[in-house]
Amino acid sequence: MITTGHATREGTAEDNADAARVYRLADGTVGAALVDGIGHGPRTSATAPLLAETAARIAARRGPLAGLLTAGELIAEPTAQPDEADAVAVAARVLTHDFGATVSWTGDCRAYGWDGITLTRYTDDHTVGQQLRANGVPVEMARDHDNWLRTSLSRATVGTVYTVTVDDPLLILTSDGVHDQIPPAVLETVVRTLETDPQGLADALVAEARARAGGYRDDATAVVIRTG
Repeated sequence: MITTGHATREGTAEDNADAARVYRLADGTVGAALVDGIGHGPRTSATAPLLAETAARIAARRGPLAGLLTAGELIAEPTAQPDEADAVAVAARVLTHDFGATVSWTGDCRAYGWDGITLTRYTDDHTVGQQLRANGVPVEMARDHDNWLRTSLSRATVGTVYTVTVDDPLLILTSDGVHDQIPPAVLETVVRTLETDPQGLADALVAEARARAGGYRDDATAVVIRTG
């Protein structure tokens, strides 16, 4: 049996640009998507739920890569304000007859797996900062470039959307308002405490996100999928 939960909490910008959707097919297959809009304009907050719904439904039927590429087509046409409706995203499909999930992502949304003992991060952020770290640049210097995205949903192609298989029985998808604003040790403790309650875990993750120095708190969104 596949059980799920998802939650989102608006940040201090007062216009939630995150969205999450979970879609279940008649045979029990689950598709899920988490979208983190770039910016906080009204077009972004209005478009993010549509992107998440599209990606989740297509992911359930055709897989997460197809889900993200289809959602990306909705915002691929240039507009008078092209940056306002763009986003990053992560999507997943969990089949009832297979153990584990297929996950695809573009940008800096993340996927974690929990095997009952260890919390494992399965995605790499598509940012300039992460690219610099991978090439040996000191962490202190690379950190200054973490907000520079190398790709986004509107520019998604087969080559820029990465895919991974997660075999852990618990899958967690997060926006950066969760994983950037919860210390790793705290994140793992929350997961361990609520691993059997997907909705409770999703609620706790978005509630645990704390404000940064200066008081800014990003929109926080999480999707949790448990198999078995």
